[in-house]
Amino acid sequence: MGSTGVITDVEVERLRAKLGQRVEVSEPPYLTEANQDAIRRWAAATGDRNRLYTDPEYAAASPYGGIIAPPCLPYAFSRLSIGYRGGLPGVHSMFGGSHWTWFRPLPIGSRAEAETRFTDLVELDGRFAGRMFKQISMTTFRTATDPEPFAQVQGWGMRTERHTARKRNKYGGARLAHYTADDIAAIAEEYAKEQLTGPQPRYWDDVRVGDELPSIVRGPYTATIAVAFEQAWGGLFVRAHGAWFDYLRDHPAIGIPNAYGVPEPPEAVHWDSQLARSAGVPEAYDYGPERISWLATLVTNWIGDHGFLEELYVEIRGFNLIGDLSRGRGEVQEVLPVGSDGHGRVRLTVRIVNQRGDVTAKGWALVRLPLRGGGAS
Repeated sequence: MGSTGVITDVEVERLRAKLGQRVEVSEPPYLTEANQDAIRRWAAATGDRNRLYTDPEYAAASPYGGIIAPPCLPYAFSRLSIGYRGGLPGVHSMFGGSHWTWFRPLPIGSRAEAETRFTDLVELDGRFAGRMFKQISMTTFRTATDPEPFAQVQGWGMRTERHTARKRNKYGGARLAHYTADDIAAIAEEYAKEQLTGPQPRYWDDVRVGDELPSIVRGPYTATIAVAFEQAWGGLFVRAHGAWFDYLRDHPAIGIPNAYGVPEPPEAVHWDSQLARSAGVPEAYDYGPERISWLATLVTNWIGDHGFLEELYVEIRGFNLIGDLSRGRGEVQEVLPVGSDGHGRVRLTVRIVNQRGDVTAKGWALVRLPLRGGGAS
């Protein structure tokens, strides 16, 4: 197939032959330990102001007895955690979503290991970009001292033909954002009013179907925000100088010429609008895992320090373009009966909505809450 970016039956079958296999990468993970710097960078990059992640004295008085990692930080423990996207050389790859399951919090100082298996390849209707596949994998996370996983994430990506996406350019008519000084002042005020439940328990007994979660605001999105997230997450193909050319030599189809004819990694679509347009998107756009992390923050803000986020399922439904303003919103969908384990659980619906009213990410969360009267927490 070469670097033409066309999906052929031969390459599809070559990729299907790897189903069920463990996937390895030659380069080391970006993070191997949830240390203080890694946790602080993640919280800052995703806008998470929960003091559980940054204030040792506050965290020591919490139910956890110390600083813990934000839920989605394990993305940085494996370059494959956002979904294995190998095979189909030259074919564009876009992040599609994640289904997280957490079994216990990750304390500061924990060393982590990750294992990824390729689980499915599904052909979809390619209205946006011709022939299209959903490529799915599962990553399991363990600490270096415990064989039982503390979290796992099913990740998937959409594999699309670049040239077809350019021709169709479904997003070419999107109204790009612009803000006045008054608009920026109003956004700043919205940030200042973000609500965190914090140390005051939110009890399962008090929750009702239809309750709304206090919304959060993120953005307006800029290339600077993309760089901040790269510093926390590490990226996939971000290399410089000789290391980049060494990688190109082994993977020639990965490079996309920029305006100067210099090959760039596919990730450059997050800060280079011309490259983004080559993939059929009108401007550079964010990382999907960012929005998933924002929704995790929406939920943990609401459940407080005594609650625990057990599951988060999010589909990325559109692009968050440079200049876009995002708001996280959610409601209580179901209050589940107290389980045999003595825990109260609540199911939520969550979503990200931009300034145009478009839903760019949506899904659900399952949370565990304490019971009044000393029930399990």
